[in-house]
Amino acid sequence: MRLLPRSHQKGNGPQLQINLLGPMEVVDDGVQVRIPGEKLRSILAALALSVGRSVSRSELIDELWGEEPPNSAENSLHGHIARLRRVLVAHGGKAALRNVIQTSPTGYVLELTEEDVDASRLLQLVARAEAASAHNPKGAVDLLNEAVSLWRGPALIDAGHGMICQVAYTQLEEVRLGAYERLFDIRLRLDQPRAVIPGLEQLHARYPLHERFCEQLITALYLSGRQADALNTYHRTREYLSQHLGLQPGHGLRDKFQAILRQSPHLSISGAGEEVIPIS
Repeated sequence: MRLLPRSHQKGNGPQLQINLLGPMEVVDDGVQVRIPGEKLRSILAALALSVGRSVSRSELIDELWGEEPPNSAENSLHGHIARLRRVLVAHGGKAALRNVIQTSPTGYVLELTEEDVDASRLLQLVARAEAASAHNPKGAVDLLNEAVSLWRGPALIDAGHGMICQVAYTQLEEVRLGAYERLFDIRLRLDQPRAVIPGLEQLHARYPLHERFCEQLITALYLSGRQADALNTYHRTREYLSQHLGLQPGHGLRDKFQAILRQSPHLSISGAGEEVIPIS
């Protein structure tokens, strides 16, 4: 499965938007469209995750019923697709102007663009930020803030438990955490350590086993003149890792701890009065 499909030309006027980074939202010409039932949401999510690409009937059957589909699975799938189409056209918005779920020789295609699905927009924003980070770090920060702001809760939370959605959830969560890592890396590089401390404290509390956030947090604390807090945060994390996983911190976190102990010249005390980054 791929989350980032081929590019499509975006049409004029209001678009049908499908948002998966939280409870499913379908917005057609500014009107919320309720998608009733987990199976319909599962189908739409699977198609939206591969927008513009055919998803086979067998993939969708597996998504809905797993390894033990009923004998009537293919007919049931046809019925669910027909019902989903009716839901999308019922209120007379953009989706009513054309059938956005097209039948292909092997399955079904959601005929929208990458811009119409928030999961695809997320990947585009992160890729653009990565390309901009070296020559335009402030622009990269704006792109990454826009990317993480797309989240409204756990991705695909109400789209069922099929393999397509479960794999996509894992991938999207990795992208989300990676976007935060890159965002804070750039902000630290821009000499804004105090600005990132509140956000890093939230993320470190939420993901105590994610060592990269701890590494960034103790760096930000040290660069803000709070060396004792940085060392205490490291020791608490080391104790947590030992108690819950029986492990010691990895090389990156240990090296950062040693650099702070030595007051390494590669680290400098700076940063005050910057805008605080909120965590969604």
